[in-house]
Amino acid sequence: MRTHTVAAALVAAALFTLAACEGSDGTGSSSSHSSVQGTDDSAEDRAAQDAAPSAPAVEDEADAETATLPDLVGQDLQAAQDEAQAAGFYVLDDQDASGQGRLQIYDHNWTVCSQEPQAGTHATDTLVTLYAVKDDESC
Repeated sequence: MRTHTVAAALVAAALFTLAACEGSDGTGSSSSHSSVQGTDDSAEDRAAQDAAPSAPAVEDEADAETATLPDLVGQDLQAAQDEAQAAGFYVLDDQDASGQGRLQIYDHNWTVCSQEPQAGTHATDTLVTLYAVKDDESC
């Protein structure tokens, strides 16, 4: 019972705070006409904002950070992962290049045969997949 009372009090306080914030328009005007007009405009503005696509998302894509992904082929899998992260690439995946679907539990026992994408400049949030085989196997 006490938990419900405390929760209800917190919800009431939050609603009161939100209502107080929405009610002030910062103009200091006490005219009911200006507050009604302000309410109508803000409702229209909110509807327009909800309908319009957000511009910052487009800007974020255009401003994506890029870095140079090194050539990781021939390296120990763990060393290749470390080098990719040092270059700024943290979205990494590793796959068994033999096609057997084995998991690379101990990365030091694997050698990188190929990588996607190839070495070069890419967005740092690009998925980098390293295809590797066990050290005693050939690519």
